[in-house]
Amino acid sequence: MPPGGIVARMGTDARTLTRPEAVGRARALNRLTIGWNVVEAFVALAAGVAAGSISLIGFGLDSTIEVSAALVLAWRLRQEQRTGCTQPSDRRATRLIAVSFLLLAAYVGAQAVRDLAGRADPEASAVGIAVTALSLAVMPVLARAKRRLAPVMGSRAVEAEAAQTNICAILSGVVLAGLAANALLGWWWADPSAALVVAGIAAFEGRRAWRADALADTCCA
Repeated sequence: MPPGGIVARMGTDARTLTRPEAVGRARALNRLTIGWNVVEAFVALAAGVAAGSISLIGFGLDSTIEVSAALVLAWRLRQEQRTGCTQPSDRRATRLIAVSFLLLAAYVGAQAVRDLAGRADPEASAVGIAVTALSLAVMPVLARAKRRLAPVMGSRAVEAEAAQTNICAILSGVVLAGLAANALLGWWWADPSAALVVAGIAAFEGRRAWRADALADTCCA
């Protein structure tokens, strides 16, 4: 079964799950996220460096941060298994995920401005178009499956990590549009412009995650 089919099946009827079942499903989605994004990051970064595409490099870095966020969430789920009460761990995990958003925004935004000012002309990247198109098909389904679990678990960390997966989906569409415009129309500025959009969205999500209050933790209520 393709990844989209797996996460679609896993995301159904989340409200009927017990808490241990929800934790188990969250861990399975977490492992899928890590595996997918490790491959995605490697391909996107290699293609981005080869083409001189800041939007594609930003996409690869986002995939790397997505792996970091998934590892943070894995730590948070392990804390629940050890102690039962997760709210302090949940809050710390959410803050770490927020920082990852902000770091991505700062780096990609600065590089995009530099490329626009220098009129950098990235090469067309067929590999980049393929990997972003595939991500655009899979990431929304994965984000939706994760988001359905957050209320069941009472976890802002799960919700924030789902938001980061959703950022990856939005980023896929934006980067794909920029790469296609550059490849088909020769619009050199489309690539750094797409990167600026990515930076703005990442900054917004980072600020929102940092300021968020933890959800009521069902196991501690």
